[in-house]
Amino acid sequence: MAAKIDTLTKFLDEHGVVYEVVEHPERFTAASEARAAGTDPDDAAKDVVLRKGDEYVLAVILASAQLDLEKAADLLGGGGELRLASEAEIAQRFPEFELGALPPFGSLLDVEEIVDLGLLDPERVLCSGGDHRHSVRIDPNEMVRLSSAAVGDLAKE
Repeated sequence: MAAKIDTLTKFLDEHGVVYEVVEHPERFTAASEARAAGTDPDDAAKDVVLRKGDEYVLAVILASAQLDLEKAADLLGGGGELRLASEAEIAQRFPEFELGALPPFGSLLDVEEIVDLGLLDPERVLCSGGDHRHSVRIDPNEMVRLSSAAVGDLAKE
């Protein structure tokens, strides 16, 4: 079985995305991963997996921010209860990646994606590489492009 980072880099290569793989000590939050990689959490992405009925949605925000579920529901057009997915649901739905280390590409994960507008401010962001020891640094606009993500204000004030 290919390493999780290889799954992501193959996907990025196939779509012509310029990226840098960053190896770092094992970390379990986006903010601590950013610091371990020498990056400010304001220049790093984190994923939040949501459930809207039977569907999964990937929300991507700055590692330094908190997701506002009401804003996410509005961006998704309302209709149906939106909630955080449980760790068990995430592990079952995305077994090819380590829990808490999903790459922020809805098209790779076959789910709808929404992206916080603030994530597009940095020229490049650090994001999870599929495990807790690798990240990739990319242009955040590539997340939006590859997944046809809706973009809006998702962060709590």
